[in-house]
Amino acid sequence: MRAMVLNDIAPIEESPLQLSERPAPRPGPGEVRVKVRCCAICRTDLHVIEGELPRHTLPIIPGHQIVGVVDEVGDGCQRLKPGRRVGIAWLRHTCGSCAYCAAGRENLCESSRFTGYHADGGYAEYAVVPEAFAYEIPSVFEDVEATPLLCAGIIGYRALKRCELPRGGKLALYGFGSSAHVVIQIALHRGCEVYVVSRTQSHLELARALGAKWAGHDAAEMPVRVASAIIFAPAGELVLPALEHLEKGGTLALAGIYMTAVPALDYEKHLFYERNVHSVTANTRADAHELLAEAAQIPLRPHVTRYVLADANAALQDLKADRINGTGVLIVE
Repeated sequence: MRAMVLNDIAPIEESPLQLSERPAPRPGPGEVRVKVRCCAICRTDLHVIEGELPRHTLPIIPGHQIVGVVDEVGDGCQRLKPGRRVGIAWLRHTCGSCAYCAAGRENLCESSRFTGYHADGGYAEYAVVPEAFAYEIPSVFEDVEATPLLCAGIIGYRALKRCELPRGGKLALYGFGSSAHVVIQIALHRGCEVYVVSRTQSHLELARALGAKWAGHDAAEMPVRVASAIIFAPAGELVLPALEHLEKGGTLALAGIYMTAVPALDYEKHLFYERNVHSVTANTRADAHELLAEAAQIPLRPHVTRYVLADANAALQDLKADRINGTGVLIVE
């Protein structure tokens, strides 16, 4: 099969992904093989490729927002049959028995394993995943539309939970990439007002087009305080202005898997009056099912830019340079 393979950590500007021929994987017991139709790119892919996440399995095929069709099943599979359209996301394994798993917090499982990091992902013609971690895609979504939901959507949805946004409340989003452009659609559907801060003019224009009440480059110019906020940009310096614009009792969620250092906080200025800071760590399968159901009900419409598989390096370079509005998607077929 054709695959874009990372052999060693390097800046994406050096085009480290190599188009290679690899044997197609075979599903083991309890696994399904998916013939990949498309796979969205993600900033987490950049963190893996450039070494901002700890070096793990190499060589590796990145990609964890995969949509395709089951074409082979391993022994013991009962839910999915060949021909069923499914999605594969970042989370691909948990132990199922630790205290976190038992409490419904499998995103914190010490034995978690992730697609495109511990095991090969979707920058390829085929991918394998445990049946229990494959998601059936609602029919309302085309293949390309569904891909951003499988990480950007799921993580955005969990961040929305973690920021404790009340119905009808005011929400601030810092950074307006793939996750944020999904979250704004959910928040607006729930009757909330959304305020957006981004350094990229085209992202601000998309935010306004999607219904943002206000969108600007400078958080200091935000015209109101908000009940909740989410930082999607991997920039620790945004924590201070985000806290300063929270109402009393408000909550800030930090949605990135990686973030630069957070500056020192002033207790009275940033945390007093019961302001809260919540980090976001991966997701549970329940998050994914809830997000897919709500997204289909809206129905949510992601904005996508298409690339062919062989252009994965160029797509990720565009992502790093903030040249993509919404989500970049690799077309594999």
